[in-house]
This record gives sequence, structure tokens and C-alpha cells, in this order.
Amino acid sequence: MASVTFVIATLALLFTGGNRVARCMLSDVGDYAGAEVEISWLPNLDELMKGYARNFRPGIGGPPVNVAMAIEVASIDHISEANMEYTMTVFLRQSWRDERLSYNHTNKTLGLDSRFVDKLWLPDTFIVNAKSAWFHDVTVENKLIRLQPDGVILYSSRITSTVACDMDLTKYPMDEQECMLDLESYGYSSEDIVYYWSDNQKQIHGLDKLELSQFTITHYRFHTDTQNFKSAGQFPRLSLRFSLRRNRGVYIIQSYMPSILLVAMSWVSFWISQSAVPARVSLGITTVLTMTTLMISARSSLPRATAIKALDVYFWICYVFVFAALIEYAFAHYNADYSKKEKAKEKSSRGSSESIVKNGKQAMVLFSLSVAGMNQGLLVQSRGQRGQRGGDSGATPSPGAGGDGDGETASRGSQSRKGEEQKCCRCAFKPIDADTIDIYARAAFPAAFAAVNLIYWVAYTM
Repeated sequence: MASVTFVIATLALLFTGGNRVARCMLSDVGDYAGAEVEISWLPNLDELMKGYARNFRPGIGGPPVNVAMAIEVASIDHISEANMEYTMTVFLRQSWRDERLSYNHTNKTLGLDSRFVDKLWLPDTFIVNAKSAWFHDVTVENKLIRLQPDGVILYSSRITSTVACDMDLTKYPMDEQECMLDLESYGYSSEDIVYYWSDNQKQIHGLDKLELSQFTITHYRFHTDTQNFKSAGQFPRLSLRFSLRRNRGVYIIQSYMPSILLVAMSWVSFWISQSAVPARVSLGITTVLTMTTLMISARSSLPRATAIKALDVYFWICYVFVFAALIEYAFAHYNADYSKKEKAKEKSSRGSSESIVKNGKQAMVLFSLSVAGMNQGLLVQSRGQRGQRGGDSGATPSPGAGGDGDGETASRGSQSRKGEEQKCCRCAFKPIDADTIDIYARAAFPAAFAAVNLIYWVAYTM
């Protein structure tokens, strides 16, 4: 019974104490939320904005407004060679003095809501070489306004812009590009507004830490200029110029190495037998077509510019070597066929000469037999006519016998000269052995390709 009484007392104590704690918490929240909080150092914005004309610049009719500019690069998202542009996200900070918004009852800086921007005069800064640009508004508009007691305003905004960048692609992909971000006043001339880089803008925060997929930022510099337009006057301009060096590793892997391997593959045909016509022809045609496909795919992401790029030069070098390997087989095969035909002709002529000699020997035997018979007949006739030849011994021989011998000698000399000329022509156009051509090609093609590569890399990387 005593234990039950102790438990009931304890629960009652906890209940009453818990209600007191809860009431205290609720009263504190109610006091914080419901009470009208008055902060003594806050300026009265209604009084500051009373009579404020946002359509007129500070100090209108007097000296120009000095606007300090500062940039922080958040990211460089995309650099396109085809469209010659890049996309950049920056924090653009502008600072100027507007004496109409100065207050002197406190020295604290006042941070204002982004919706207060619409009530203030702002410099009409725009990006000169921008193709498109927009402000970020998630979850609210990414804008910042800070007001100092002396009327100095800091206005910061987050902007993403696609900016044009003229590129010289002559040494692509061993090129270095310089892109610019130009800031200028659209409507106020140098008589009304003056831009200058902030004293704190010695370096661009965030730009050194950026890691781009295709480029490396080597250096950057600030530039201040005044643009003179005859119809409108002079306008201040600030420029950020940064240099980009292209990373060559991805191009060596994707373009240069496949091209080198294709050229080396075309040299395999020099070790294939001349009789394997389908193997050598199919290998040569395959390498030529593959090289063509590689050239087309590499150029698809580039603009159709008139300038010849370094990558195009290398592709054409490889294409010439691949095509030359195919032509080499055609030349070697032609020489092999020509040699076979010449050997067949020599064999046929040798056989015909042997048959002529054999027939000539038989004819000589028959001729000798006929001559012997004729000599015996002439001997008999000469014995019967010896008495008559004594009276005719003074007769002279006929002059026609010697002339026939001279004509035959001249014709034989001309035929021998023609034969010698034909032999000389054959020696001059004597075909080279096909295997010898392949042996020379095995050394000449790699040596020539190495020499051309040395000249190419020295010319485009120096």
C-alpha cells in the first residue's frame, strides 16, 4: 500500500512539473514570435527610399559613377570548337557609391533581401560577346545586396552565359586558344560611368582550381579599355582574357595511335607471299577504308573551316602511306606477271630455235647429198667439153655475181643492228623481281614514315 502511494505521488509530481516546463517553452516561443522586435541600429528603409529615383544614376549631372568590378568563376561547363563558344558560370560583383542611401546613426553594414534590388539604381552592365545568358533563381534569385553607412552598395549576382570565342584551329589538337569575357555599359557612356577592376581582384578565385576535360588554363590577365562608337560615344569596357592549352592525351589515344596502327597494319602485306592475291588485296582495301572512316569521324565534331588543321595533315599522311602500300603490291604483282610472261616468251623462242636447228641439220644432209650428185654430173660434162673450153679461155666472168653477195651482206647487217637495239630496250625496261620490291618496301616504308612523323611533330609542337 505504501509503494502504491509512492508511485501515485511521483506521477503527480512529474505531471505538474512537465506542464510547467511546457508552459515555459510555449511562453518563450510566443514571446519571440509574437512580440514586436525593435533593433535600434537598423535604418528606416522607408525614409531612405523616400524621394529616391531609381531611373537616375547617383550624382547625375556631376562626375561619373565609379563602379568596381570583381569576378569569381564557378565553372566552365563546355567549350565547343564546332560553334566556337564556351559556357561559363560566374559570380559578378559590382560596387559603387550612392549617397542617396547613406545613413549615419550606425556603422554596421546592412544585408538586404534580393527583392530590394528592383528598387535600386543598378549599372546596366552586359556581356558584350555573350550569345545567351541567364540569372539563377533556385530556390530564390541568386542576388545579393549589401548597403554600407556611407552609401556604398555591393551587388552580387550569379550568371551563366554562353560566350563566343574566336579560335584558330590551324594547330588543332596542339593548339592554344585565348578566350575573352567582355563587360561593358550598354547605355551609359564614359561621361556617366567608369568601370575598373576592384583592388581585391588580383586573382580570380576559382579559376585556378578548375579542371577541364579538354583544356588546361595556363594564365589569365585583366584588361581595361574604352570603346569608341561614332554614333553613341565612348563606353568603358573591362575584359578578362584567359589562355587555354588543349590536352593532347585524349587525341593521341583516339586519333593518332589508331592511325599509326593502321599504317603499321598495311605493312604486314609486305611479308605475305605474292601468290596470296586475295589476302594482300583485302588487307590493303580494309586499311584504306578504315582510315577513311577514322578521318570522317574525327572531323564530325569540328567546324567546316577552310583552314587545314594539324590533325587533317596527319590523317592525310597516314592515308597516303596506307594507299602507297596497296599500290606497292599492284606494282610488285605487275612486275611478277611481266617476268612470267618474259620467261614464257624466252622458253617458246628457245624451243622454236631448237626445232629450226634440227630441221636445218636434216636439210643440210639432203643438200649435201644433192650437191654430191650434181658434182658427179658436172664432172662427166666437163670431160666432154674440155676441147671446146680451150678456144673460149679469154671470156670474162659475168659482173652480176659479186653484187648479189654485197646486198645479202647489207641486209644481214641491218637485221643484226635491229636485234641489238631490241636487246638494249629490254635491258632498260627490265622488270624488278617482286620479292626484291617487298624487301625494299619493308625498310623504306617504316623509315619514311618515321622521318615524316619527326618533321610533323617538330613543326606543330615547337
